[in-house]
Amino acid sequence: MLDLSFVRANLPLVAERLGARGAETAPLHRFAALDAERRTAITELETVKAQRNALSQQFAVLKREGKDVAAVGEQTGALKQRTEQLETAAAQADAALQDLLQGLPNMPQASVPAGRSEQDNVQVKTWGEPAQFNFTPRPHWEIGEALGILDFARAAKISGSRFVLHFGAGARLERALANFMLDLHTGRHGYTEVLPPYMVNSRSLFGTGQLPKFAEDLFHCDDKGAYVAGELQDNDHWMIPTAEVPVTNIFRDETIDVTEPISFCAYTPCFRSEAGSYGKDVRGMIRQHQFQKVELVKFVRPENSDAQHEQLTRDAESVLEALGLPYRRMLLCTGDMGFSAAKTFDLEVWVPGQQTYREISSCSNFESFQARRANIRYRPAGAKKSEFVHTLNGSGLAVGRTYLAILENYQQADGTVRIPDVLVPYTGGETIITRQKMGRPV
Repeated sequence: MLDLSFVRANLPLVAERLGARGAETAPLHRFAALDAERRTAITELETVKAQRNALSQQFAVLKREGKDVAAVGEQTGALKQRTEQLETAAAQADAALQDLLQGLPNMPQASVPAGRSEQDNVQVKTWGEPAQFNFTPRPHWEIGEALGILDFARAAKISGSRFVLHFGAGARLERALANFMLDLHTGRHGYTEVLPPYMVNSRSLFGTGQLPKFAEDLFHCDDKGAYVAGELQDNDHWMIPTAEVPVTNIFRDETIDVTEPISFCAYTPCFRSEAGSYGKDVRGMIRQHQFQKVELVKFVRPENSDAQHEQLTRDAESVLEALGLPYRRMLLCTGDMGFSAAKTFDLEVWVPGQQTYREISSCSNFESFQARRANIRYRPAGAKKSEFVHTLNGSGLAVGRTYLAILENYQQADGTVRIPDVLVPYTGGETIITRQKMGRPV
């Protein structure tokens, strides 16, 4: 959430930066009026309270002297009524301002290129050369079904569309990838592994920016804590869309020590309704209602956040490099960033069966936007007041999309799939995925 004082002092700049990302700026036209209404009510309230205090003292003196206090009492009563009216007006204006601020996205950093859509994103770097095949490479859904390690039809029977069953060597490949990523991030990159809850309350989703604006993108549990729009609760439950939500909220309403960055990684399932995506990426594992992901989350001092954003992105890139998967890094334009992000790098992996790059990680710097919503603070050395930390996160990586990238990049002419060397210790020494029948080689 943006800071009220900053918006008040920099309204034209805020309108310009939010307009650059295609956000609706009409609410900002109401900001000045609401803010003036709130400040006027508060100013008059202070005046009326001072008048009441003076009359109360006068009332006490008159009463002590045995004089008539009726007129003063009547005036005091009128001022009490006016006080209540002004308190209500100030509270209503403040609530309206908070609602307005909660609906505004984060301001993009100055280094973010202006643009309307993914077509305006800027390629920062590429790594690796796409493999050359002496046969026509197939997409992962054909490879996986032919090998008997992926089954979309039976998953649809069980749960509906946008789910998949993994069998045998395929299920083990998913597990191997997760373990490899966790070992790399905890062993080489210094992250602390966290196993968080897979369900969170609405206050947690508000803290990271999913609520109230993006409720339709989430799965809400039909339990006793039924969600009412705009009412944040502690006892309702939502399935997490990403581990970013529970991990970021570990420190909600706390003041923490970020002398050194706090770095967490978490392997969890993720649940997304994919609202608005019907008819898009309906084949394969690109857009699933349930998928697994290793998430990276950092809490840092503001002056370190840009450098830590670069470090987090490099940590995610190192997974692709270790697996030998060609990728590119894209700097997202203003119009393609997520609601809470101030700057985002997308990592896109090459998938030869589809002859395109596919997003496999988004690495974002949220600056103080999430911390202000979740009230996560630190105390600068020598400072009397605490300030908001900066939060960052990125996928390190999306396991299912890494899985499909391996199927497509390591496929062979006979239909088998070679396992990247770094994963062999995690697959029990197996180096090739051959055809399975209900999980058993044939």
